[in-house]
Amino acid sequence: MFFVCFCRFAVNFRSKNKIREASVIFCFKQLITWLLGLFVAEFNLIEYPVRLFANATKASFTFEYFVYPSICVIFNLYYPERKSLFKRILYYFIYTAAITVFEVILEKYTQNIKYINWTWYYTFLSVYLTFFLSRAYFKWFFKISNNAPC
Repeated sequence: MFFVCFCRFAVNFRSKNKIREASVIFCFKQLITWLLGLFVAEFNLIEYPVRLFANATKASFTFEYFVYPSICVIFNLYYPERKSLFKRILYYFIYTAAITVFEVILEKYTQNIKYINWTWYYTFLSVYLTFFLSRAYFKWFFKISNNAPC
């Protein structure tokens, strides 16, 4: 339900036929974050003291399965494909830095995240890598070349 509402919100500003693209991005990002989130939580690199489904998983269900994939949908749908290399790098940096800063603030001022054997730059690298992988998958799945109009 949340996914459908979010996708409708995210693509209303762009085009009605972007729901298909949003669904593919969302599901692929869930796959990536499921694997990475379980690895990080199960190997006690990060602890999530407050979480949904505490008996089912050590990972943060809300962030890993809803928030982060939803942000990735927006990232991919509004990616500046035909802009300069600098603007594309800046786009990656802004999204990655925003998520990293938000996580660091949560870790420092709340009890929602606790870094055990983890630091902010691991978050930055993993977020960047997952954005890159989702963008590469999106381009491959929809056969988007660097020269194609978006």
